[in-house]
Amino acid sequence: MSIRLARKVKIAISMLIASSACAAGVPEDCTQLIVAVAPNWNSMRGQLQRFERDHGGAWKPIGPRVPVLFGKNGLAWGRGIAGQDESGLHKKERDGRAPAGIFRLGDVYTYEPQLPPGGDYPFHQVGDGDIWSDDPRSPNYNRHVVIDPKNPPDNYTHERMRSGDFAYHWLIDIRHNSDPPIPGEGSAIFFHIRRGENRPTAGCTTMPQPDLVNMISWLRAPRHPCYVLLPADEYAKRWREWNLPNPDAIKLNH
Repeated sequence: MSIRLARKVKIAISMLIASSACAAGVPEDCTQLIVAVAPNWNSMRGQLQRFERDHGGAWKPIGPRVPVLFGKNGLAWGRGIAGQDESGLHKKERDGRAPAGIFRLGDVYTYEPQLPPGGDYPFHQVGDGDIWSDDPRSPNYNRHVVIDPKNPPDNYTHERMRSGDFAYHWLIDIRHNSDPPIPGEGSAIFFHIRRGENRPTAGCTTMPQPDLVNMISWLRAPRHPCYVLLPADEYAKRWREWNLPNPDAIKLNH
């Protein structure tokens, strides 16, 4: 092999490695980012900050930091854009942990017939027939399904999305274990309204209702919003590689 060819091969390999590293982080098309950081893997609470950027630009914080609650047992690596290939504990069904990593956002689901003022994002008004399957045996596992409520499936009572629970009045789908769903790897992961300042979840991320409504009003589908959830130490290690905002913008406590 000539020296010139060897150099071209070396450059091509370097570019491939760089693009792979980029692919593991926040996608280039994402210009709205929600970042939540927990003190450690076993934390049930943390802080959330929204960010925006122009294509190719730097992340800029939007709005105040918001207190959020995670799974009652903390966090575990989830299955999304990044996180599923990391070593360590991984999210499982009913483990009481919120999935960590980077995730696309799906639709908004609500009891309301329309979005909050200023909202412009795909949404679905849920009724008695809307369910989200959390049964690993179901072919619809971790999917939104509309059924006949007069002839419901066995798990209808706890899978239905319009149960009257105020905490589910507004939901944003966090696309963990979605493409495709793997049975037992975790389901029904959302942003939703918290039930109290000290009431963690089974794996969702919750916050006060006004903060969730503000987030819904801010989301725009053409900006391909994503969600990042990490313990502080992991964030500090990965923010450059994963194209995340500078830790100084989040004021990490680790």
